[in-house]
Amino acid sequence: MLLHEKLEGYNLILASASPRRRELLAQSGIRFTLAEKFECDESYPASLPCNEVAQYIATLKSKAYPKPLAEKDILLTADTVVIAENRILGKPADRAEAIEMLTLLSGREHRVITGVCIKKATHTRCFSVESKVSFRNLSNEEIEYYIDNYKPFDKAGAYGIQEWIGYVAIEGIEGSFFNVMGLPVQRLYVELEQFLSDAFA
Repeated sequence: MLLHEKLEGYNLILASASPRRRELLAQSGIRFTLAEKFECDESYPASLPCNEVAQYIATLKSKAYPKPLAEKDILLTADTVVIAENRILGKPADRAEAIEMLTLLSGREHRVITGVCIKKATHTRCFSVESKVSFRNLSNEEIEYYIDNYKPFDKAGAYGIQEWIGYVAIEGIEGSFFNVMGLPVQRLYVELEQFLSDAFA
């Protein structure tokens, strides 16, 4: 039985404002409903290792969901971080910060980690997936062109791999492409299958 068949009768709730996550989940053939927007304090301890931040925040989002889960509800939360030079790059606050971030990524390899939490009323399963991305050297003109035309202020690290910069700047990817977009769909598919198996164990 395929996963989408196993999920029949369940209400998979995607708690994310990211249009990329919605698109990826839909294209994987998984039906879902969108959670209403809710507040979540996404701050994390300064001592937390960079590679643990995404899963930590995904867990915070899961815990902050304000409605009690019904028996057939499955809540899905996620968070993506970009790590360069042992520094977390979140969403840029403005044009200047976006330029600073892309300048840092230019000519370097960086890591993209997405943390995911799957939650039922009775149990929770969390995991994270890492991809490595290499940028060629970018000129100031290229960086400013991308920011001014694509306005990547809602994206960690100030870029979207599926946009112009992904075509012209990325030299190589090690790991999941879709993880860099914001949702490691293949791993999520496997984890959801195991999650449903656990529910019946």
